[in-house]
Amino acid sequence: MSLEVQIEKKLLDFTLEVSFRAEAEPLSILGASGAGKTMLLRCIAGLERPDRGRINLNDRVFFDSESRLNIPARQRRVSMLFQNYAIFPHRTVAENIGFGLEALPRDERSKRVAELIGRTHLAGLEDRYSRTLSGGEQQRVALARALAIGPEALLLDEPLSALDTHLRSQVEVQLQETFAAYRRPTLLVTHNMEEAYRLGARLLVLSQGRVIASGAKERIFQQPPSVEVARLTGCKNISRARTISDHSIEIEALDWGCTLSLAQPTVQSTAQPTGFVGIRAHHIEFVEANGAANEENVFPCWLVRSSETPFRITLFLSLQQHSSQSPQPESAQLQAEVYKEKWQRFRDKPFPWHVRLCTDSLFWMKE
Repeated sequence: MSLEVQIEKKLLDFTLEVSFRAEAEPLSILGASGAGKTMLLRCIAGLERPDRGRINLNDRVFFDSESRLNIPARQRRVSMLFQNYAIFPHRTVAENIGFGLEALPRDERSKRVAELIGRTHLAGLEDRYSRTLSGGEQQRVALARALAIGPEALLLDEPLSALDTHLRSQVEVQLQETFAAYRRPTLLVTHNMEEAYRLGARLLVLSQGRVIASGAKERIFQQPPSVEVARLTGCKNISRARTISDHSIEIEALDWGCTLSLAQPTVQSTAQPTGFVGIRAHHIEFVEANGAANEENVFPCWLVRSSETPFRITLFLSLQQHSSQSPQPESAQLQAEVYKEKWQRFRDKPFPWHVRLCTDSLFWMKE
């Protein structure tokens, strides 16, 4: 089971130019709004025609610009789940799910619909119309309808973005169950990096129509190849940096005003000793001053401001002491995220606090 895509399509502001392979596991496509994610899905589904390239699903060629082949969407056996559900308001839940099954005998169609109603937890809603359903129920109906035809690939365009927090959690569990049983190429488009990580086994990062990172999600999050990938995957701490040792293990973080040791040498050449260093906010450690102040990558810090969520707190920190009792927000150099239970243990301690930027958590990047 594999989907191979290599296409180009001229858009208003840029050219969508992507090449990747997806197999029998969910692939999350992460990117900012307007990066070309939805257009990519529409080209695979046959709703848009690329200018050049080739699309191949399980050795069936859907599109080939050289041979002028373009299989119609209805013949591709690909289902696309839209952001706005796109279910028929004048049909019941059961009728929506069975919409693409008219060619089947009635008994077989009813059996297929009943099975999907059970799998998507819609029992008892068979005769309801969409206007009486919650957003999460409508999305489950759309998912069941997409699965009804037994598609060879499943495409999901921001399936959770229109839902509130509670419904999003419910539908996410449903998607995880579906992906575990489906085991065919599945593409999930999202601009939410946490959804991309939780729902996808692999990750493809798209920017202005181009793939800027692709591979195992763990590797991309732990070692983003560029500043743009780091930012799109949620890294809040990025500094300009230059190497200061022969083996490029010691660097100076220019925006943070400190010297750091890395776990691995940078890949920069002697002729190009500059780059960027990053660390994710939840990887910054708070340590006791006694015995730690002289350790590797441990620095005193002062709190500039904080921001709370129900369970976590973000601390904006400066590594330099300020004469003012109220440091300006722009003086913050680092963001650290901690659970409130830990915050309670050191919030009232006198300044300076001490943070460790662990060598294993730091990563070096090109621009």
